[in-house]
Amino acid sequence: MQTATPSAPAKRARRKDARPGELLDAALDLFVEHGYAATRVEAVAQRAGVSKGTLFLYFPSKEDLFKAVVRHHLAGRFAEWNEEFDAFEGSSADMVRYCLLQWWERIGATRLSGITKLVMTESMHFPEIAQFYEAEVIAPGNALLKRVLQRGIDRGEFRALDLDHGLYGLLAPMIFLVLWKHAMAPCLPQSQAINPFAFIQTQADALLHGLLQRPAPPGQPGDTHLR
Repeated sequence: MQTATPSAPAKRARRKDARPGELLDAALDLFVEHGYAATRVEAVAQRAGVSKGTLFLYFPSKEDLFKAVVRHHLAGRFAEWNEEFDAFEGSSADMVRYCLLQWWERIGATRLSGITKLVMTESMHFPEIAQFYEAEVIAPGNALLKRVLQRGIDRGEFRALDLDHGLYGLLAPMIFLVLWKHAMAPCLPQSQAINPFAFIQTQADALLHGLLQRPAPPGQPGDTHLR
């Protein structure tokens, strides 16, 4: 009894400290499983093992809860990802492949990819969610992808292109995989499954052959544009 008594308060204290994280994990699960509109804060609290009142102590509304989920799991990681960009030493083609594969491993293959699908399918009915996601995730994500492309242009590895639209060449395969994973794949037989790594490698190769600088024929000046 003397050894068990001191440990009980410590366990309760640890759980109290971890409670916001437990709520965010539970909310992420339910937002991905049911969507934004159908997720109830009561269900989030129940899954986290706390009362609804406890949830509201940390997050006054479902919108606040959703924003906290996005900031914790996605928006809060852009500083880290920009640091990875600064430290990357390979070619710009290697960087493109690295970005796509790392996105799949860190986001696409995880439950986080369901947030992207949620925003794309429900934001028309919740414009405040769309505006928040654009400011916190889309804008910094686009800025990072522009840095990737600009790096290749500055180093003479990529031809000059319109970055505002060129970045969607990198985004398109990722968005396709998210929609396929959460909308189509669960309804189709295994024989029609897409290997995400093979898909990403193929899309990267197709994209890069449109980006890489073409060597000029012997005796002719270099041409940085596709004919």
